[in-house]
Amino acid sequence: MAKRERVMRMSVEQPLWRALTAYRVLTMLYAVGLFATAYDEFVRPWVAVAYYAVLCGWTLATLPRVANAARCTKRFLAADLTVAVAGILLTTVADAHERVQAGGPTLPSIWTAGSVLAFALKGGWRWAALASSLVAVANLVERGSPARDTVHNVILVCIASVAIGYVVEVARASERTLARALEIEAATRERERLARDIHDSVLQVLAMVQRRGAVIGGEAAELGRMAGEQEVALRTLVSGGLVPVSRVSEDAAEGALVRAVDEEPEPGGPVDLRALLAPYAGAMVSLAEPGAPVPLTPAAAREVAAAVGAALDNVRRHAGEDARAWILVEDEPDEVIVTVRDDGPGIPEGRLDQAEGEGRLGVALSIRGRLRDLGGSAELISVPGQGTEVELKVPKDVTDTRGKAEQR
Repeated sequence: MAKRERVMRMSVEQPLWRALTAYRVLTMLYAVGLFATAYDEFVRPWVAVAYYAVLCGWTLATLPRVANAARCTKRFLAADLTVAVAGILLTTVADAHERVQAGGPTLPSIWTAGSVLAFALKGGWRWAALASSLVAVANLVERGSPARDTVHNVILVCIASVAIGYVVEVARASERTLARALEIEAATRERERLARDIHDSVLQVLAMVQRRGAVIGGEAAELGRMAGEQEVALRTLVSGGLVPVSRVSEDAAEGALVRAVDEEPEPGGPVDLRALLAPYAGAMVSLAEPGAPVPLTPAAAREVAAAVGAALDNVRRHAGEDARAWILVEDEPDEVIVTVRDDGPGIPEGRLDQAEGEGRLGVALSIRGRLRDLGGSAELISVPGQGTEVELKVPKDVTDTRGKAEQR
């Protein structure tokens, strides 16, 4: 089946960058509007006009730079802060001294905060503290003395930028943690899928070689012993497994990366589950099925049939070759129910938990794991001396645990 790699980038920062882009444009218009309403009060209005021409051109030309963290480089941040600080210092040249001393707005006005916020989004609270400190020094130089309103505005910008920078750092750490958790979950599911396949093939062959070798004796007994050792080692590897190291983006500000490999959906429509279960019928296995087709998606039908095969393997292994088994297929309106029953000795209480602890994951993975991934369930009922019954339920509208729906 074809594989397809999905790369999911998780980032809560992108909305903040979009907000910053809008903020820079709106505050640019606001600063120009303030100047236009007080044009007659400026002693050198041509200085202000020249500065606003630069400010407007710079703001509009650098909009792509504040679209995301990757484009917002250190050089851009330094140049952007220079434009803001230069505007603050030019206020004493362009505006009247009385207006400056009375607390009149600087040439860039609140546009300066956008430059400081860019530092916060890019580098966190430490960068924000540095940028806001430079702006505070420029404001104090422009006023000549630490007036109340100047100190108030400086403290407000500093606190806001540092807080936003801290939130961004926390968000990045949370994204990396979430990416790691999702990758562990994906790796665990892939390990369970491989464990099911291995249990249905390799482990059963090794177990059979071990049993046959012990019966034949001689060199075959030694071969059986080696097969038994390999079976134990392989069960340990399957039940443990390795989880790959989480991969994150080169620039932490871009958000965490999670790579997952999905199976491409199989082409074609639903298949008849009866056709996949028919090969299991034989002298010791009876199959009771509806007269009409039992349609399921190809993936769901294949997994249900594999779970039935695993249940029958358990019957032969634990109840003996002479044990009889019955397969009952029920086609309900919303789900399909397949029951596998045998007349063996049953399973002692607590044996399944003990088997899982020993790494024998036949029921846990080959049966319950398959149905769980399909959004269904598997129930095992066993009474010592009265046989074992496995009931498999799978919804017709299959939704697996990764969120993909397969409509029948």
